[in-house]
Amino acid sequence: MNQTLKCIVALLWSITVMPAMAQQKEPVDYADPLLGTSESRWMLNPGATMPFGMVQLSPDNQGGVWKGGYEYTLGNVGGFSHIHSWTMAGLSVMPTVGPLNVVQGPADGATTGWTTGYRSRVDKATEVATPGYYAVTLLNGNIRTEITATTRAGFFRLTYPEAQDAHILFDLDIPAEYAYEILDAKITKVTDKEIEGYSKQKTGFNEYTVHFVARFNKPMKSFGGWQGKDVKSNISDIAGKGHIGAYADFDAAKGEVIMLQTGISLVSIEQARMNLETEMNPFNWDFDAVRKHGRDTWNSLLSKIKVEGGTDINMKKFYSNLYRSYCARTTWSDVNGKYVDVCENVRQLKDPQSPVYGSDALWNTFWNLNQLWTLVNPDLADNWVKSLLEIYKYGGWLPKGPAGIEYSGIMEASHEIPLIVSAYMKGIRNYNADTAFKAMLHNQTVEGINHPCGGFAGNKFLNAYMKLGFVPDELGQVSNTLEYAYDDWCVAQMAKALGHDKEYKTFIKRAANYNNVFDKETKYIRMKHKDGTWVKDWTPYCCTSFDKSGYLEGNAWQYTFFNPHDVQQIINLVGKDEFNNRLNEGFEKSSKFNFNADADIYDRVPINHGNQPNMQAAYLFNYSGKPWLTQKWAREIMNKYYGDSPYYGWLGDEDEGQMGAWYVMSAMGLFETNGGASIKPFYEIGSPLFAKTVIMLDPAYYSGKTFTIEAPNVSDTNRYIQSATLDGKPLNKPWFYHSELVDGGKLVLTMGPQPNPSWGSKPEDAPPSMSKRK
Repeated sequence: MNQTLKCIVALLWSITVMPAMAQQKEPVDYADPLLGTSESRWMLNPGATMPFGMVQLSPDNQGGVWKGGYEYTLGNVGGFSHIHSWTMAGLSVMPTVGPLNVVQGPADGATTGWTTGYRSRVDKATEVATPGYYAVTLLNGNIRTEITATTRAGFFRLTYPEAQDAHILFDLDIPAEYAYEILDAKITKVTDKEIEGYSKQKTGFNEYTVHFVARFNKPMKSFGGWQGKDVKSNISDIAGKGHIGAYADFDAAKGEVIMLQTGISLVSIEQARMNLETEMNPFNWDFDAVRKHGRDTWNSLLSKIKVEGGTDINMKKFYSNLYRSYCARTTWSDVNGKYVDVCENVRQLKDPQSPVYGSDALWNTFWNLNQLWTLVNPDLADNWVKSLLEIYKYGGWLPKGPAGIEYSGIMEASHEIPLIVSAYMKGIRNYNADTAFKAMLHNQTVEGINHPCGGFAGNKFLNAYMKLGFVPDELGQVSNTLEYAYDDWCVAQMAKALGHDKEYKTFIKRAANYNNVFDKETKYIRMKHKDGTWVKDWTPYCCTSFDKSGYLEGNAWQYTFFNPHDVQQIINLVGKDEFNNRLNEGFEKSSKFNFNADADIYDRVPINHGNQPNMQAAYLFNYSGKPWLTQKWAREIMNKYYGDSPYYGWLGDEDEGQMGAWYVMSAMGLFETNGGASIKPFYEIGSPLFAKTVIMLDPAYYSGKTFTIEAPNVSDTNRYIQSATLDGKPLNKPWFYHSELVDGGKLVLTMGPQPNPSWGSKPEDAPPSMSKRK
């Protein structure tokens, strides 16, 4: 090739190929932390965090309300706080200019143009949120405010366009989704560039201390603080309780950038400083380097699943929901492995790289997060099991929702058990299996207690359940019978795997307790008295309960389909035709409401995807001979329940990534109704969204390098499976084993616009259940 031709080729390449390369998006570019933040939970915000971050640094603009924190439609910010874990909050930072004001002010003040506090209106057009980074311009002083984070430390970059008399406030008493009381606090000036402090806080069952260290890149002009209405200047420290905080003053020159780094810990100020120095010092005050580190970390995680051949909207929904599955739960152990246990004692982990986690309940995560974590991130699933066992080691019980490493008692049953069992059955076993089994036995054979160190541990109604075979109406929700029975089945599987025949027989018998509360006359799960008679004042849609008798956050219609390990027995009792007709009619009715029971109006919306009790519903048709209805309705939920904007991401209550994980699994065309806890775990097949999905398998746990799901001709119209092959061989049933996935290979699903009633519909094609077909 002559030199002239080479130049022409190079020019053409630079004109056509280089722009395409520059514009090529990575998975992290599709993930939008702002998605769904209008009417979202405290834990799901647009802020800067790392996967399971201790620091979840985010703007707050609401008062102390349910689903408090950040609301996209509000044009103000009241502060950027560090902790957005369930029932926990703390350490808000707010840059201001002009006269000092230490009161945050009402949430509606800034949006209506007036304010009685330091809250600032914001320019929404300047708002940017990507995984690990958030920025907005505060109209009070036009301060460009940027935040990023490592796992345990935060980083602020504040740019002042004009010369300003600047204040940076540290407010310890802020509105949150759950109100908390400050019992004792102190903030101290250490040097002209550093302050430290602590805040001992209490929220219901949860008492914890937030320790922190904050350092600036330039000296403070002065330091002050407030306690109640008493504001003091030029002091060395401020202490007290209730409304308390501190401020650092600066002379900000025109265009000056002031940077702030923060570290926190539940253990001590020294540990907070260690977290800060260990995680931030390597970056040497380079904000962009920390931001890039966060982006790269998230992109590496999100790239474990690569999808192509779908719409941009579905790509955005997919990676945003995958992001949500890892951003809301919390690491509570420090960089060196120190943490505070359930009895407020400082403990030391043997492996600091395997942290102790905090979270909302693990209620029904077997239908979403468990599946995703064990498949895509078995290392993190491993860490979760070890974290649960670490809490059991010192507290004596497995936690169902270890908020701040405390027994919360939130929700019912002990659904941390399915996570442990599923991990074990999938070969995720870097822990003592005998200890895990012992812990499960304790939770399933000893009635729960008000723990001496705080909170409630275990199952409330276990004695009656073990004696009667059901939870009677006089004590609590009949739905607990079903949830306890599922956990019993999980324990039975673990017993069988470990060779404990006696325990297997005991728990597999208890796993059939579904039958004890099924009314063969009405063909519904019913509330039952201690004497064995049915509660008379009852309808299939009645009796939703949150803390008394009835059905926990559901009704009889929904809980009749709740038997994750034994769907076949539901079909046996209800009858296949009635099963299919009732379930399909429920979907038809609920589709009008986008599968969400707004205001918990269950009689109108039987398929309530906005809450946990029937998130498996679409996949039940795989068991009843009509897998094409699984394909239809799983796709309809993905289309209607899930959105792609800040105003509409997911309806209902997105509990720390559960709705997100369901979407990710379903978009790949996979699901596990029994939570993957059987001796041989398996996946049921739905309707994939993408022409090609590649799962990068972790070689430390799974032998195959990748597993590919191809769906030729897939589209919203072509949602029905016409035929299938697994590793080149015909697959004529709507399920396959986990072992067949993790040894690598390919699932090919040929898609079309009409159902193929002959594929996967024979009785013998149904996935395994505990009971046999009748």
